[in-house]
Amino acid sequence: MDSRFVRATIRHLLTVIFLGICMMWIMAPANTYKQKWKPSISKKVVSTYFGTQAPNMLIWTFPVLFVASLGSLYLHLGKNSNQDASQSNEKKHRRALWRKPVLVKGPLGIVSGIELALLIMFIALLVWSLVTYLRRLHTITPKAAAKEGVKEMKLFEVALWIGLTGNVCLAFLFYPVTRGSSVLPLLGLTSEGSIKYHIWLGHMTMVLFTIHGICYIIDWAVTGNISEMLKWSHSHISNVAGEIALLGGLGLWAATFPQIRRKTFELFFYAYHLYIIFVFFFILHVGIDYTFIMLLGFYLFIVDRYLRFLQSRTSVRLLSARLLPCNVVELNFAKTHGLTYNPTSIMFVNVPSISKLQWHPFTVSSNSNIEPDKLSVIIKSEGSWSTKLHQMLSSLIKRLDVSIEGPYGPQSNHFLRSKISQCKTPDMILIAVFKSSLDLTMLDLLLPMTGSPSDLSNLKLHIEAYVTKEKEPTTDNSKRVRSILFKPLPTDKPMAPILGPNSWFWLAAIISSSFIMFLILIGIITRFYIYPRDHNNNEFSASTKAVLSVLAICVCRNNGSSKNQTKLQNRICKTEARSIEAKENKAKQKQ
Repeated sequence: MDSRFVRATIRHLLTVIFLGICMMWIMAPANTYKQKWKPSISKKVVSTYFGTQAPNMLIWTFPVLFVASLGSLYLHLGKNSNQDASQSNEKKHRRALWRKPVLVKGPLGIVSGIELALLIMFIALLVWSLVTYLRRLHTITPKAAAKEGVKEMKLFEVALWIGLTGNVCLAFLFYPVTRGSSVLPLLGLTSEGSIKYHIWLGHMTMVLFTIHGICYIIDWAVTGNISEMLKWSHSHISNVAGEIALLGGLGLWAATFPQIRRKTFELFFYAYHLYIIFVFFFILHVGIDYTFIMLLGFYLFIVDRYLRFLQSRTSVRLLSARLLPCNVVELNFAKTHGLTYNPTSIMFVNVPSISKLQWHPFTVSSNSNIEPDKLSVIIKSEGSWSTKLHQMLSSLIKRLDVSIEGPYGPQSNHFLRSKISQCKTPDMILIAVFKSSLDLTMLDLLLPMTGSPSDLSNLKLHIEAYVTKEKEPTTDNSKRVRSILFKPLPTDKPMAPILGPNSWFWLAAIISSSFIMFLILIGIITRFYIYPRDHNNNEFSASTKAVLSVLAICVCRNNGSSKNQTKLQNRICKTEARSIEAKENKAKQKQ
């Protein structure tokens, strides 16, 4: 069967499911969903195996994970297809217009037309949700609020509805930072370009949750029920857990503001791990049944995070380094041929001898199309971490233990696509601006340490370099470019894709298999441990149920990811070994 037909079928199916998910978010605050749709579905799916959480798993969890798995398969089928070439110029022009920046200055940063349109639609969803909830205020009568008073009762309900609106933001919060997810590429987005969406959603989430918490505290203080702050309900909402989650979120939120993040990045880096406390106690606060609506993005995030953790455990093979007089370092890593990336990709680097916890992002300076065996990054000594790295390399060490994550990059075309035999290579001008004349040595990094790439042999490149902070050039012959060749250990491995060359296919297998394992495990726990004590009457400990579900998620995620990753790494190593052996045999035959 033609892969294009299969992809077209999958694309139409994904579109239908996506529209269905959007419709459910629109209908969620309405009485139709609460009073008709969900009760009708609950009667059919609540069972002794999945309990009262079954409706939310069916309505919210399954469609999103199905999209993530089917989307991975769609991307796998289109990996080698040249669909962009078959698109008409008119379609490409329309897409380019939508991606053109419409906002450049301001708190939102650079925003394209399609991003602005999506932001307006999302805010409209939040307004619709809140207004729909607030319309229920007229149902609060003096008789219904005889115990606390009408105003107090209304404040209590408003606090609840603001929290429910904040949950909409939370539901989408983790999708932009799931670097290896199929959801972002399906929407034409990249991980690095989606960080701003995570920032927007984070601010909206914390604003709404903070108002939610303050309104409850005011209501308890006015009604003389301030002791409610210390309440940990057995089978319903836990106020203490909500307060801990809010405090963790506020600590994280404070560290994200530019004044703190830019000046004390390490504080921001460590404070960001408060998201673990925030999410865990949020689950204890609302219960696992409701969590199946809100934290699907978090489920995909922890699958992706665990895969990245598996990749970061390996010590990669560092081949060489170049030290420039301008305190710049170039690191050159060995990589497999199966690891491909595009220009402007980024990767995260960790040097355990400097810090086992710090991971720093750097732009990849090499190109996998012209340097298939090597990946390079350029690091300038500006902060404490990069300065220590430069000092270590300056001592001419023989080996450096390095771990990496990535690379992650945009879905762009090969930058040498115009270099074909029938087409004249265009003349190019590189305009480089430096502060000092020592920085001019960075131009040496345009060429590799040894040899010259054949793909660049016919490149007509003209370089214009300008120095802005010196009237006369400074000459210091004692400072020269130094090259270091390392002696890696046999255990050091070349950089390889975490899931092999067919990464999208294996990601689909991991997401689907881990969810199936979770269903089996949670079904066993519910049927033989929870149901005999509860009989679906919501009298079982909500906290215990939440903790058991979280443990089940972690077990299924780790088991599915580890097995697949181990098999693939072994397969990649065997393939590379055969490739090296074949090259050596060819060389011997020539001799």
